[in-house]
Amino acid sequence: MLGPPGSGKTMLAKRIGTILPTLTPGESIETTRIYSVLGRLEAGQPLMARRPFRSPHHTISEAGLVGGGSTPVPGEISMAHNGVLFLDELPEFNRRTLEVLRQPLEDRVVTISRAMASTTFPADMMLVAALNPCPCGYRGDPRRDCHCNPPQIERYMAKISGPLLDRIDIHIEVPAARYADLASRQAGTSSEQMRQEVDAARQIQRRRFSRARVNYNGQMSSRQIRQFCPLDGAGTELLKMSVNEMGLSARAHDKVLRVARTIADLAGSESIASEHLSEAINYRHLDRQMWT
Repeated sequence: MLGPPGSGKTMLAKRIGTILPTLTPGESIETTRIYSVLGRLEAGQPLMARRPFRSPHHTISEAGLVGGGSTPVPGEISMAHNGVLFLDELPEFNRRTLEVLRQPLEDRVVTISRAMASTTFPADMMLVAALNPCPCGYRGDPRRDCHCNPPQIERYMAKISGPLLDRIDIHIEVPAARYADLASRQAGTSSEQMRQEVDAARQIQRRRFSRARVNYNGQMSSRQIRQFCPLDGAGTELLKMSVNEMGLSARAHDKVLRVARTIADLAGSESIASEHLSEAINYRHLDRQMWT
């Protein structure tokens, strides 16, 4: 999520857990094992009942994030297993620390190697990150002046590598909230309603993958994407144009199709329509070379 300070990025991240499906018994046991190893289970809590939400400070070390020690123990990535890992002020993290996220985002496990043996911890988490558009935070804000020059902005954004951004499915802009929105008494969509929609989409995906070894769209392989994400002529041309103009990688191409398939599921559509694909492409905000 990209936006100026106070636009609600952190608040949105903290609310994500309220719309996720409840932990299944298997997920609860997996997560409980991690917290039990670390002695982090609360008194009188035999099993984890809620999806974890971890928000480490940007001064965290590589070992603290990925895990480590002479006898390896899980880090924040594994503690967010089956939940959310939130990294606020993403460019403020050490670049080398952020790079350790690349393998877990692909493989959903963390492997720590030592001289005598290697240890593998689960790390199937949802990464959520927030950042300002520039060092001062007000680039593009019509109500505040930005005094950052292009080299400062380039240095700020260069802390996040292209390969890491390529592994993040959705890049969205979170604009500053208007007074009319803050003062409005009109009720929005509740978390419970959103969770019901998410549960309905998950049911569709369970039926789709009933004979496969994956559970939801985000786990689809390239072969499964070709099988379950066919496009009509208009959709094919739209994706072709986007890949050529935005310079999308093969990984980003597949991520767009996975997100489009999920948008279609949320809409209750059996096929991916052009509007679903267009929405998924628009979610690749940082691929539109906005920093040039």
